[in-house]
Amino acid sequence: MRRHKREGGLRTPVAPAILVLAMAIMSGGGMNQAAAQQKTTVVLGTATQGGGFQIYGAAYSAVLNEMDGTLAVEQRSTKGSTENAPLLAEGKIDIGLATGEVTHESLAGIGRPPANLKIINAMYPNSGMFMVRGDSPYRTIADLKGKPIAWGAAGSGFVVLARYVFDALGMDISKDFSPIFSQSAGDGPKMVLDGRAAAQWGGGVGWPGFVAIANGPAGARFITPTPEELKRIFAKYPFIKPVTLPAGSYAGQTAPIAALGSWSLVLARPGLPDEAAYKVARALHKAQGALGAKLEQAKESTLANTLIAAPSQDLIHPGVLKYMREAGILK
Repeated sequence: MRRHKREGGLRTPVAPAILVLAMAIMSGGGMNQAAAQQKTTVVLGTATQGGGFQIYGAAYSAVLNEMDGTLAVEQRSTKGSTENAPLLAEGKIDIGLATGEVTHESLAGIGRPPANLKIINAMYPNSGMFMVRGDSPYRTIADLKGKPIAWGAAGSGFVVLARYVFDALGMDISKDFSPIFSQSAGDGPKMVLDGRAAAQWGGGVGWPGFVAIANGPAGARFITPTPEELKRIFAKYPFIKPVTLPAGSYAGQTAPIAALGSWSLVLARPGLPDEAAYKVARALHKAQGALGAKLEQAKESTLANTLIAAPSQDLIHPGVLKYMREAGILK
């Protein structure tokens, strides 16, 4: 009898414990905890406040996290493309946003050792052009020579693009103009609106800086290279491509604008695990409609466009290629 009681006494606390565990599993608590432990965290480098990259990064991370509960894309504000590239090379961020020009320089080792970065996905074509106020007397690039120009944040890919564009035209953006390099992408448009700057350099559909100027009391006007100037630019720097800004991209813009630019990309650090890249690609593919609904220019962020934008297929991350094959995007 005494032995029976001891055994019964040992068994008694076990039953409630099993019951609690079973209830936790049935309620989903155990599964949720397991899922949380399996989350793949990916740190995303964006840019400064007020710029297109920062806004894109916010939409991108939010939608991808919604699409995959095991994925946690965390934003980190940076100075933009020119800081994201070395941060990626050093493994300080997992993925980062970069313009085509900065990607070209990073992979080719221009001004730095070549970086073994891989492409996660194409973002959108990034165009370059000037915007002036609608009541401005300036109508050509020649008119702007010597004038104060808001080129953007010092680390912005727009500045890198501008250096290439105007080098091809035999000009230096720091010498042939009165340059303004701001700390934040949102500073330049304010200077154009209050007259401290003659023009803002930038581009892309829905770019916040241009939106601010176009929505100002005087409206806005674009200034782009002439057809002959565009030929000179494309001939000297083949990675710069023709880009058309669709009509209606900004308030008062009734016709398409012929400009130039390149694809901005989401790049991965060396050694980013295939599983992480695969999850990002899968979530992006599933999120096409939701991401485009959240941000107009993000409609271009497709895996199909990634194949088009990549200089070569072997520059696309193996984890992304694996998902592309599974989804039938890559044969």
